[in-house]
Amino acid sequence: MPTILDVPRERADAIQRIATALTGAASVAVTTHINADGDAAGSVAAMARLLPRMGLRAVIVNPTPWPGLFAFLKDGLDDRTASGAEALRSAGALISLDVSDVRRLGSLATAARSLPGPRIVIDHHVPTDEPAGDIVLADTAACATGELLYDFASVLGLEIDLPIAEALYTAILTDTGGFRYSNTSPRAHAIASTLLALGVDPEHTYRRIYASLSPGRLQLLRDALDTLGVDADHGLAWVSVTNDAMERYGVSSDDLDGIVEHPRSIAGTRVALFFRDLGYGKVKVSFRSTGDVDVNALARQFGGGGHEKASGALVVGSLDDVRTKVVDAARAFVGKVAASTNGRPA
Repeated sequence: MPTILDVPRERADAIQRIATALTGAASVAVTTHINADGDAAGSVAAMARLLPRMGLRAVIVNPTPWPGLFAFLKDGLDDRTASGAEALRSAGALISLDVSDVRRLGSLATAARSLPGPRIVIDHHVPTDEPAGDIVLADTAACATGELLYDFASVLGLEIDLPIAEALYTAILTDTGGFRYSNTSPRAHAIASTLLALGVDPEHTYRRIYASLSPGRLQLLRDALDTLGVDADHGLAWVSVTNDAMERYGVSSDDLDGIVEHPRSIAGTRVALFFRDLGYGKVKVSFRSTGDVDVNALARQFGGGGHEKASGALVVGSLDDVRTKVVDAARAFVGKVAASTNGRPA
C-alpha cells in the first residue's frame, strides 16, 4: 500500500542519477548559498554525514562562514570554508544545496561554474536560468531542501542516525516557520515524526534555535521596530536595520533571522519587507507574503528570487533610496494582484 513517505517517482529517479554521477568521486564538496539559513545549514550537515555512508569523503565549502546559530549541527564535520574556491577546485564533485542560481554561491560561483567533475543541485526553489550544476533535483513541492535529503537517504537505503536526524529536523522546522507556514504539508509532519522517533528532542532543538537570544538581538529588534512603516491600503509593512547596528550591539547576521516576521504579523499585511543596509552601497531586501501575492515575482524585479511567499534580493543604492524604490514597486505589484482578483482579499 502506498504511504505518505513514499518518494515520488521523479525524485527517486533524480536521486539515482545523482548516486550514479557520484560513483568514483575521490571527494565531494558540499555547499549552499551565502548566509546559510536553517534549511541550508541542516541540509549541508545532513549531506556531509550521508556521503561517507556511500563510501565518499565529504568536505564543506560554503561561501560564507557557518552560522553560529546552527553550530551544533557541524560537530565532527570537515569544514574547509576558510580555503574558499581553492578547496572547491580540489574536489572531485560538487553538491549545491538549497541553491537555485549559481550566483547565490557568491565568491564560489566562478569556481563552481568551471569545476570539471559532476556538479549536482538539490533544491526546492523555483529554478533559474543558471543553476549551480547540470544534474538537478529540484522540486518546489518539497517543504524544504531537508525533505529532499530525507528522500535521498530513503531511496539509497542510507541509515539516518541521530546527528543526521537533528540536521534534517532543523532544516524542516526552520523552513516551515516552526510548522506554521503554508508549505507545512502532511508529508512534512510525517517526516518530522520519523525523525522524532529516531531521538530528536523537539524542545531542546527549539531552545537551541529560537530561545537562545542575546540582549543585543533584542536591542536590534527594538531599533528595527522603531522604523516600522505600514501602508494599510495596500497591505504592506516594512522595517529596516542600518549598516552599523550589528557592530553597535555585537550581533551577527544570525540575529537578523525572523525580524521580517514582525511586520508580517500585522493584521491585513499581504507583503512584509525587511531592509538591511550592508553599508557599501547595497541593501539586502527580504520579501514575505501572507496571501496570494507571489513575492518571488516581485523580488525578480530586483534581480532576486526564492519562493512565492519568501524571497530576497540584493539591491544597489542607499537604504532610503532602495526602501522607497522597493515599497513603490510593492504597491504597484499588489495593486495588479488586487485588480486581477477583482479586489478580493488574499
